[in-house]
Amino acid sequence: MSGPLLWDVFCRVIDNHGDLGVCWRLARDLAARGSAVRLWVDDAAALAWMAPERAAGVELRAWPDGDVAVRPGDIVIEAFGCELPPAFVARMAARQPAPRWINLEYLSAEDYVERSHGLASPQFHGPGAGLTKHFFYPGFTPRTGGLLREPGLLDAIAGFDGPAWLARHGWAPQPGERVVSLFAYANPALPALLDALADSPTLLLACPGPLQAPAVAADRPGLRSVALPYLPQHDYDRLLWACDLNFVRGEDSFVRAQWAGKPWVWHIYPQQDDAHRAKLEAFMARAGLPEDWRAVWRGWNGFSPLPATLAGLTDAAAGAPAWREKLATQPDLLTQLLSFLGVSS
Repeated sequence: MSGPLLWDVFCRVIDNHGDLGVCWRLARDLAARGSAVRLWVDDAAALAWMAPERAAGVELRAWPDGDVAVRPGDIVIEAFGCELPPAFVARMAARQPAPRWINLEYLSAEDYVERSHGLASPQFHGPGAGLTKHFFYPGFTPRTGGLLREPGLLDAIAGFDGPAWLARHGWAPQPGERVVSLFAYANPALPALLDALADSPTLLLACPGPLQAPAVAADRPGLRSVALPYLPQHDYDRLLWACDLNFVRGEDSFVRAQWAGKPWVWHIYPQQDDAHRAKLEAFMARAGLPEDWRAVWRGWNGFSPLPATLAGLTDAAAGAPAWREKLATQPDLLTQLLSFLGVSS
């Protein structure tokens, strides 16, 4: 393929914002590199605060209930196995040349990702008969598709003035306070976490979500909490850069916390029968987290009691920049995807 490309990116919003957050970052990065993007979403409401300034080159489309009179783009992204509309798949099969079809999978550090990355799935039946879908797995090793990282991100972080940014927003810490961001699912371990944070003077910046109100209402000496508004993606990123410790959830904020290079604790999306525990353990092992910090992660995710202190913060602070540096040696996800497809940005 050569020349400007048209991409169709399909996204279903399940019950949180991460799927849409990842797809918007991908669409924005594609447009910044010269492609045109149609982003098909079944619920785009969160973009009102996530991306109030829409990116040039990205056209937002409602998820089609039936057929739509459009010619499919050169490349079609099925994000997180969302299952494309059958009528659109039929149009893909009729298009000459046929579009490239990519299933962009969920992020995991488990070993199966390396085995599954890039595998082909020929379509023998249904409206897409004759097409081939390929599975593209984000990941943390050279045998995976890497992580989303827009050009210039690490330079922007290096030149960022966190204290000044916090002060401009009215969230400046008092002398001696560490600054902690909190973005999480509902979590019964919140009281224990607030106790642990209160062992040192702490400013807790609580993002919207089920924990914001109880975190702000908590009364503990040494802990000062602020309720944040919904933040656009670029401001949420800067929040992570400005904090000393970040509690994040899901996939999008999890990846952005790693690029921030600050200690972070991941609240993984809960699954039935604790199926998410293997995913959590695989990442902690892959990243080489110190054992006392793994205890915090396990406690925050409900697999053991949360430690009464965050004593491993010092080790985590030392390890976070090194982990980011290791990740940065791998080409970013979009660069790898373009290479996989044999196209230039």
